[in-house]
Amino acid sequence: MNTSEFTKRKDLFNEAVLKNITVIIFAVIINSINSLLLYTAFKNPVFTQEPRYILYMQLIINDILTLTICVTMFVFTYLLPNLNVGVCCILILIASNVYKNTPLNLAGMAIERYVAICYPLHHARICTVQNTKILIGIIWLVGALPGIVDLFVILALRPLSYFSTSRMCYQQNVFNSEYHIISLAVFNIGYMCSVWVLLFYTYFKVLFSAKAASSGPAQAQKARKTILLHGVQLLLCTLSLFTTVLDGALTALFPNSWSIIYFTTFTLTSILPRLLSPLIYGLRDQKFKKYMKSSLICGSNKRAIDPYD
Repeated sequence: MNTSEFTKRKDLFNEAVLKNITVIIFAVIINSINSLLLYTAFKNPVFTQEPRYILYMQLIINDILTLTICVTMFVFTYLLPNLNVGVCCILILIASNVYKNTPLNLAGMAIERYVAICYPLHHARICTVQNTKILIGIIWLVGALPGIVDLFVILALRPLSYFSTSRMCYQQNVFNSEYHIISLAVFNIGYMCSVWVLLFYTYFKVLFSAKAASSGPAQAQKARKTILLHGVQLLLCTLSLFTTVLDGALTALFPNSWSIIYFTTFTLTSILPRLLSPLIYGLRDQKFKKYMKSSLICGSNKRAIDPYD
């Protein structure tokens, strides 16, 4: 999520207003949809007792936080281009944490599905509500560690007066030491490679198990579609961690279009991926659809529904 590039040239007033209105409208629509899904989940206790839906709720909450923070920082690049460094550090650390949480959460959901389909007899014992909550805590801790280390490093390298100054609020401008540049690249590569390997392994195991199961080709086809959607989601998460490199490469090829490039990559990697979670569960998951319709029309649907239909 690199907003620094928006400040390289002054947009025309109409252009700046259009960009800000666009991202705010997207954020309101997507967060409204995600909030409806959260409302449905918390209103019906059946969802709070199943590990995969608990992880899904965590993913939705993380998406709401991610979208809110990244749109706030985007708007600040126009309204408050020089922000207090202390406030900026808080926004950057939160943004860094929630960004890293999404791939980790996808990995956790993949592991849960892997256990449920490949080891169904052990699923109830391994994937308990308590273990799921512990996993969510680990996800937040792992996602926060790089930012905490960065903060300690900047505290050691800079005087306290540095945090009372004002700067353009983006990560490379605030955490700008050689250590931060190297650690960001090394961590992002190692982090994303590990998540990709885990997802490929678990999802292909799930795919092959679905094909081999007696439930027929329909379930295997649904599994392939789900894998494809999660793959797209993870790909966009990966691109969002390397927007600086992507923007640099594209602007080198099209130097006169950098404002359009930066806005487009920001929208594609920071905003639109938040729509995939409602698509995967809110629209494709039959259980969620039934309860969501019930919540919208006449309250909670109390009928017993197969948790894996």
